[in-house]
Amino acid sequence: MAALTVAAAVALSACSSTAPAASSQDAAVARAADDSLYRGSELQAPYFSKPDLLLTDTTGKPFDLRKKTAGRAVLLFFGYTNCPDVCPTTLSDIALALKEQPQDVRDKTDVVFVTTDPERDTPQVLKKWLASFDASFIGLSGDLEKIKAAARPLGISVEDPEKHHDGTVTSSHGGQVMAFLPTDDKAHVVYLTNTPLKSFTHDLPLLAQGKQTDAAR
Repeated sequence: MAALTVAAAVALSACSSTAPAASSQDAAVARAADDSLYRGSELQAPYFSKPDLLLTDTTGKPFDLRKKTAGRAVLLFFGYTNCPDVCPTTLSDIALALKEQPQDVRDKTDVVFVTTDPERDTPQVLKKWLASFDASFIGLSGDLEKIKAAARPLGISVEDPEKHHDGTVTSSHGGQVMAFLPTDDKAHVVYLTNTPLKSFTHDLPLLAQGKQTDAAR
């Protein structure tokens, strides 16, 4: 990015090559990559607040996102378990990056996956699927309208799952990962689709410490 403030186009990821074309959202990025502590894209103030979202976790119990993850680094991602490409690739990269971190970074970090296909992604399905990446990942399911409402203020679009004639279902959703700092529980960094594994590996310790580029000067 050449300018300190740019509009980064964040397209919907349908997680299927056969899904209909999707619209795009704009996310304001505050800082050029070469002027940032992070390899992800730092966002400009006012920062996104963590969604006020109460859903069901993989144990079948209520999970209040704000309360349960307060004061922790949080990587929040919306997707679905039957996604053939973007979702498993993103979660796999985050899982591999976490495995390379010291235990104190892992202990301070939550990866939260919110399904965009709650009709099929029951708590049991989410638990089994997420365990294939990292058993510590938090999976949330529940009312789709609540999920869509939580994603919208973050600039993440979530559409109703589409059932096709062959019986397959695709769920179009934004492919970005929002990173919330433990210092203020707000999103300061966004990772777009196809973010390299090494970027997550580099940034996870910074997120766990709540680092901000301006504060480091």
